Amino acid sequence: MKKGVRYLRFSSVGQSNGSIEWQDNHTAPWFAKNKVELIDTFIDAGHSAKTFDRPDMAKLTAFVEKHHKSVDFLVVDELSRFSRDAGEGLTTIKKLQKKFSIQIVSVCEGITFDYYETGNYFRTGLGLLCAENDNIMRTVKINQGVYEGKKSGRYIHGQPPFGYIKTGTGKTAKLEIHEEQAATVRYIYQAYLKGTPIYLIKREAKKLGFPFTSNSYAQKILQNPIYSGQQYVRPWRDMPGGIFPAQHDPIIDMFTWQQVQHLIRRPNKTKVIISDEMPLRGVLHCHCGRPLTGAPSRGRHGKYYNYYKCSTASAHNNIAATKAHDQLMEVLRHLSLPDEIIAAIKSTAKEVFVTKMQENSTLLRQKRTELKAVNTRIESAEHKWVDNQLTYESYNRLVNNYTQQRGYLQSQINQLSSTENDVHQLIQEYIDALKDLRVIYQNCTTLQKQEFLKLGFDNKLYYQNGIYRTPYILPIFNHNLFILNQKQLLILDKKTGTSVEVPGGGAERSRTAVQTYLPQAFYMLIPELFVGKQPEPDKPITSLAVWS
Repeated sequence: MKKGVRYLRFSSVGQSNGSIEWQDNHTAPWFAKNKVELIDTFIDAGHSAKTFDRPDMAKLTAFVEKHHKSVDFLVVDELSRFSRDAGEGLTTIKKLQKKFSIQIVSVCEGITFDYYETGNYFRTGLGLLCAENDNIMRTVKINQGVYEGKKSGRYIHGQPPFGYIKTGTGKTAKLEIHEEQAATVRYIYQAYLKGTPIYLIKREAKKLGFPFTSNSYAQKILQNPIYSGQQYVRPWRDMPGGIFPAQHDPIIDMFTWQQVQHLIRRPNKTKVIISDEMPLRGVLHCHCGRPLTGAPSRGRHGKYYNYYKCSTASAHNNIAATKAHDQLMEVLRHLSLPDEIIAAIKSTAKEVFVTKMQENSTLLRQKRTELKAVNTRIESAEHKWVDNQLTYESYNRLVNNYTQQRGYLQSQINQLSSTENDVHQLIQEYIDALKDLRVIYQNCTTLQKQEFLKLGFDNKLYYQNGIYRTPYILPIFNHNLFILNQKQLLILDKKTGTSVEVPGGGAERSRTAVQTYLPQAFYMLIPELFVGKQPEPDKPITSLAVWS
């Protein structure tokens, strides 16, 4: 009595075991009718027939190689269950007969492959070609649907990206912001714009609940247009790919996202390591223009001491960290505001705040009018495209431009619309801290210390011949520059061409000067306000745009 084995397969969960039952009901009678003994059945559940890389197909191959002398037939429901690759399938079927003397039987198609029978080889090849053609058509429809769905703005992937949750199913599925995760995403973007190294961003984000351990995942979030209300669409055939507007709400405004992309593309970026023991590393520059590095050096008695050094030549700068820190404390002591300036700021703060709010209110109405006009242009372009008055290329170009404009305007509106818990009250409460900048600086984290110095000196603080120098300083802190120069602690150096005119200091400064210095003073207080707590990403800094 001849013997045979069966191979059953379905490719998706949607077909499920019902497909296996169907194949079993069709193949089992063939064995009884042809008086062939069924010795084993191999089943691949949820595997495509595009390749032979399937678990039970591998088991079947091993079984045939070992027991081929006792097997006469390999029975399938249809040839497509065996393979949807015509070339590979036909080669395997030939091998089964010519090497192992096993014939493959397709029950529903009525084919028993016999390489030596006229016309049989052609029928088998045609069956496999039809199976592969069905697969190609299915792939084309799927890819076409994916392209059109993503181009229309739908998010059609399985898992939502970090920062979002997915609601609905099928064509009703959409992304909604997960507020807790979105706060972490905003932190990642804002920290990167401030120059924070990726490894530190990941470390701080983990404290906020970021679940991923790889540095590269933080980088992926920074490059993903999803967070700006866009998504990347791959080109399909002759249809263009690129970044298209999406239907979900953005976590990051368009302007912020594009700023980050510009920074990511910058060439020759050097890795910066933040050290709590050497906070000036990367912030303090050598007179040659390079940022100073920092590293411990071994002394004569084997003890290690920290030094700030120039990577170009040690002769440029090789400063003991303790000396640099002590000098900086003295600089900050002399830059601290005297009582008369603090009093002048307090007396004019409310008036300046009210005036600025009135200006912002006027600007806010203007920006909302501009946003309404841009939305009207987008709707007009969509109507023209639907009515075939615009080519797809023209429509895509216009909508992308208008969408960018909308993002910029929305970002400005969000900043102008933000309402703080009374900014004037915060100024009154914290302005006294400016009487001693050393306290503010010492209470900052290392990153906040760096932001503090970058802001005060416009990232232009350098060291030469044992003295701090800068071509720029916030004007509010110029009252003791003469003393700082005399003590050889800090010199306002105009040789770079980027200096500013330094107004006269003292309590007799004009009302206009005090009004000008008010926002600068408040900016310098930002690190102090954040000490010991994690600020909300969109809160103090964003709202302070009213002072810029």
